[in-house]
Amino acid sequence: MHEALGCDSFPYFGEEHTLLRRTIRRFIADRVLPVADRWEEQGYVPREILTAMGALGLLGMRYAPEYGGQGLDTLAGAVLAEELGRSSYGGFAVTVLVHTDMASPHLHHVGRKDQLERWMPDITAGRKLTAIAMTEPDAGSDLAGMRSTARKVSGGYRLNGTKTFITNGVHADLVFVAAKTGESGRGRDITMFAVEKGTPGFSVGRSLKKHGWLSSDTAELVFEECFLPDANVLGEEGRGFSQLVNNLQNERIVLAAQALGEAMKAIEITLDWVKQRRAFGAPLWDKQAIRQRLSMRLAEVEAARALLFNTAWRDQRNENVVKEVSMLKALAGTLVNGVMYDCLQFHGGMGYMLGTTIERMTRDARVQAIGGGATEVMLDEVAKRL
Repeated sequence: MHEALGCDSFPYFGEEHTLLRRTIRRFIADRVLPVADRWEEQGYVPREILTAMGALGLLGMRYAPEYGGQGLDTLAGAVLAEELGRSSYGGFAVTVLVHTDMASPHLHHVGRKDQLERWMPDITAGRKLTAIAMTEPDAGSDLAGMRSTARKVSGGYRLNGTKTFITNGVHADLVFVAAKTGESGRGRDITMFAVEKGTPGFSVGRSLKKHGWLSSDTAELVFEECFLPDANVLGEEGRGFSQLVNNLQNERIVLAAQALGEAMKAIEITLDWVKQRRAFGAPLWDKQAIRQRLSMRLAEVEAARALLFNTAWRDQRNENVVKEVSMLKALAGTLVNGVMYDCLQFHGGMGYMLGTTIERMTRDARVQAIGGGATEVMLDEVAKRL
């Protein structure tokens, strides 16, 4: 096996990013790759893996040090996501990224001091797993279409509704739930709530089976007259829509980084395969069409990585990068699927066999053009700004 492909010396990076990448690669090699096939069979990542990542500081990299974080930047989040993608286990990667970059940021960014002190230390340590519950059976990318409601009552709210496709939904200890609270029923009258596991009226409706990401648990969540005290309101009442939208840019950056890490890993293992697999008396690498196609795919991935890290750097500088993030998410989700198609093709019949890395990665990659903002939605976001 050759050294990992990819330029890691972008001018935006400091020593902390280089050390972070090494730490994550070592952790994945030692603690993930030897046992991750078991997680695919059982359908979830064991909690001890998350606490081990927490002990290394990997679950709170961008959070304030007083809550167990490291105070790092958007680039650090992109490095983590890319290396998780390189693990080749998409379910493991998204389990972590939902916790670090899609769910817990809602608490860190708008939570009151008492809420931060109550929950953040356990989140950054991996003792509490988090999930974000936005999607519903009739509302995905269209947040304004959600139907879950939270009715104001004495001392709190009564939450009713169903959420679906919730990553970490089965095993999460703390779920951040979006629900309509406006009397008018207007699309943006949404409030965010923190709901702890075991709260009466909150249940896991069913665990969902998926095409890929098998080591990531996904669930339908049901709320039936679930009482939540005022202390569990996250941020301001009626401001949940803007809170959700504000974190979407970060979510899409890390999903794109994960996808590009997966694409790079697929090219690596395919290079190894075509250089040792013989056909018609010579290695597949000797076929001009194959080596040129892989070379072009590598060029495309490296170009997308340049966009990724430039966008992450600009995001850290508080620049408006909605257009660039939308382009990045659309590009990465499409590109990783094209790379997987070619790489499986060059594996021939072996690539179609269950149990091979490239077959698993191809299944896992398909959702990258759907989750976190479908490609078509992303392209319309770009078009609005042209």
